Amino acid sequence: MAIKDVLLQLNSYPTATPDAVIEQAVDFAATCGAHLTALAFKIEIPSAGNPLASSLLNLSGMVAAERQKSVANTEKLIAAFEAAATKRGLPHEHIVETCTTSEVAGIVTEHARLHDITLIPIGAELGLQQYIAENVVFGSGRPTIILPESHGALSADVIGVAWDFSRPAARAIADAMPILQRAKSIRVMTVTQEKTIETKRSGVELSQHFARHGIEIILDEEQAGGRSIGQVFDEYVARHRIDLLVMGAYGHSRLRNFILGGATKSVISHPKLPVLLSH
Repeated sequence: MAIKDVLLQLNSYPTATPDAVIEQAVDFAATCGAHLTALAFKIEIPSAGNPLASSLLNLSGMVAAERQKSVANTEKLIAAFEAAATKRGLPHEHIVETCTTSEVAGIVTEHARLHDITLIPIGAELGLQQYIAENVVFGSGRPTIILPESHGALSADVIGVAWDFSRPAARAIADAMPILQRAKSIRVMTVTQEKTIETKRSGVELSQHFARHGIEIILDEEQAGGRSIGQVFDEYVARHRIDLLVMGAYGHSRLRNFILGGATKSVISHPKLPVLLSH
C-alpha cells in the first residue's frame, strides 16, 4: 500500500521542535505524494496544590509563564509548518490539542492509528519524546519513523534493513515497502553471535521476495563479536552510509512501563539516523 497520509508530531514544551524537522517532514511527504498533518500541543501546566506556597513563591505567575511559552512555541511551529507545506504545494492540515504532558503520548497514538505512518522527533527532551515514541510504536498499529532532531535531511536513497527472520522484522519490511521501492541501494543486515536465530529459511529466499517487488538487495552478516547490538548497528550504518534504517520493534508493556529489546531501546533513546520502526 502506498503512503498517502503522514502524521508529524511537534513538541512545544519545554522546548520546540526545530524548523529543520518540519522541512524534513515536508520533503518526505512530498516525495511520497502524501498528505501531511502536523499535530501540535498547547501544554497545560497544573497549578500548585498549596495556596500558601503558591502565594509566597508566585507559583501561579510561573505556571502562567510556562503555559504561555508552550502557546507561543505552538503558534511559531504551526506558522513554520504552514509556510513550508504551502511553499511545496503540499496538501496539508494542522491540529492543535490542549492537554498536560502526561496526556500527549496517548493522544499522538490515537491520531497515529488514522495515518499511514507517523514521524516522531527525538531531541534534547529525551524523556518525554522517548515515551511518546514508545507509545506510538507499540500502540498505534502503524509504522513510525524516529527523527533525530540533530540529523540532516530525511533521505531514503540508501536503506539498511535489520533482519533476524522474526515477525516484527517481517512486519517492518512490509510496512516500509513503498519506501524501499524508491531506494537506490538496500542492504539487509543479519547480526550473528548475538542471539540464537531459529529459522529454516535463508537470506536467499528473502532476496527472492524482494526481487518479486522489483528490488535488488545486498545481504550482509555482521558478527557481534562482543559488541552491544546498539554498537553493531551504529558502526554498520556509519560504514555503509545508511540514510534510513528499517527494523522491527521489540518490547512489551508491564504496568504501562515499556520493557524494550536491546536494539529497540538503543535506536529510540539515542538515534544516530532516521529509523523506521514497526511492531
